[in-house]
Amino acid sequence: MQTELPPALVQRPPREDGPRLTLVGHLEELRRRLGLSLAVWLMAVGVSAWQLDRIIGWLRRPIEPELPHFAYFSPTEPLVAYVKVAVLSGFILVMPFILWQLWVFVRPGLSRRERFYGLAFAVWGSALFVAGGAFAYGFLLPVSLRFLLGIGTQYLQPVISIDRYLSFVTTLIFWCGAVFELPVVLFALATVGIVTPEWLRQQRPYAILVLVTIAAIVTPTTDPVNLMLLAVPMVGLYEISILVCRFAMPDARHGGKR
Repeated sequence: MQTELPPALVQRPPREDGPRLTLVGHLEELRRRLGLSLAVWLMAVGVSAWQLDRIIGWLRRPIEPELPHFAYFSPTEPLVAYVKVAVLSGFILVMPFILWQLWVFVRPGLSRRERFYGLAFAVWGSALFVAGGAFAYGFLLPVSLRFLLGIGTQYLQPVISIDRYLSFVTTLIFWCGAVFELPVVLFALATVGIVTPEWLRQQRPYAILVLVTIAAIVTPTTDPVNLMLLAVPMVGLYEISILVCRFAMPDARHGGKR
């Protein structure tokens, strides 16, 4: 009786090999890609610093009607806050380029089909990160700020430091962008046979528990309403991931034939 191998162990189609690199050659290529990514990131940080006033204005827009002015409690606080924003903005701007460099580095070792999926991973990974950040900025952030600033308004006057506010906003946007990567991450794992749609369905109760825990960590408030505002989309992304992973399975890729 012939034993069927797991998808990750099925023989891959032959690659279109070019000149093979030695270990030293791979390390040199990795060093070159990292150096190029670092250089482009530093340039992106410079561009972000040049447009910092516009970026700060864009970040403070959700709270501007309720809090037209910020405070700072040390002489260096505004400078530290602005540097943080420039660094993070530069990283977000350069993320598609970093994903592209990663793709170029691993492409020679992949088959033609794996190259297609790898390129899709880079493109969709960037798009979903932007979608997650837009969700945080346009929906989650205004609701959270409205809730937080509405606590104790009859006897409390909000005085928020520029550093605390910018850290709050950028952290929320970044982590929402990161959690929106879930479909492409699970699709990549399904492509190499580590997970399957059936396994993901079986693990749904545990996955929901993990996703709610992540939402509780990322969400800036502790109330259940804001927690669910992030947890529900994350569970929805998990369900979408199960559907998407079907296209990564060998049966789906080969028309139901092995």
